Amino acid sequence: MDTRGENLLICADQVAASHEAAERFLCAAMRSVAERGSFFVAVCGGRSPVGMYEALAGREFADLVPWEFTELFFTDERCVPPESEDSNYRLVNHYLLSAVPIPEPNTHRFRGEDPPQQAAERYEREMHEVIGSIPRFDLIVLGLGQNTHIASLFPNTAALDEVGRHAVANYVGELDAHRLTLTFPVINHARQVLILAFGTDKAEALAVALTAPRDVSRRPVQGVHPTSGHLLWIADNAAASRL
Repeated sequence: MDTRGENLLICADQVAASHEAAERFLCAAMRSVAERGSFFVAVCGGRSPVGMYEALAGREFADLVPWEFTELFFTDERCVPPESEDSNYRLVNHYLLSAVPIPEPNTHRFRGEDPPQQAAERYEREMHEVIGSIPRFDLIVLGLGQNTHIASLFPNTAALDEVGRHAVANYVGELDAHRLTLTFPVINHARQVLILAFGTDKAEALAVALTAPRDVSRRPVQGVHPTSGHLLWIADNAAASRL
């Protein structure tokens, strides 16, 4: 884990970091469409990516992203309907999808209103149909949780050990609830992974993730290692204050 900090970009504040993330999103989209004719991306919920979504929906980026050729998926979802305030889809739709010309069929959400196992299996099938039997995303955007979880891969949960499935219903004991999530095999197969960490409340998690001995069961983010892709951490000064 001695190289974990080599791909860390520290920005002055969350606005600058969000703008940097939006630029990375745009570059990945343009390169993917130019080289392969489509852009496969998986995005997350939570507070960290909101600024990136607002930037992508704004004047500087909205007309440059090739939305027509973008297939947008989600890294994870809560087991709630899409209109719920807890829904990752609702958040991304509010800040991004409703403001850009992405074709409706190109947005692929976990059906959080369905039984968890059924929703995960359906989502996995959809990924296979759209991307391929071994899905390779051009970009996956993750936010770092305070307990070092990413997507809905929480500490000491069964999904951390999944090697065959690409999407699962993961029971999270600390929440007493199932979460729908992508797994490490598909995350680590991506061409590029961004991990966002903003704010002082993420400072300890970022420091632990980058400096503590590797222990994926306790610190799930340490399981993110693209096998033939690129990992970039983007943090603001507040989140990097303990490094």
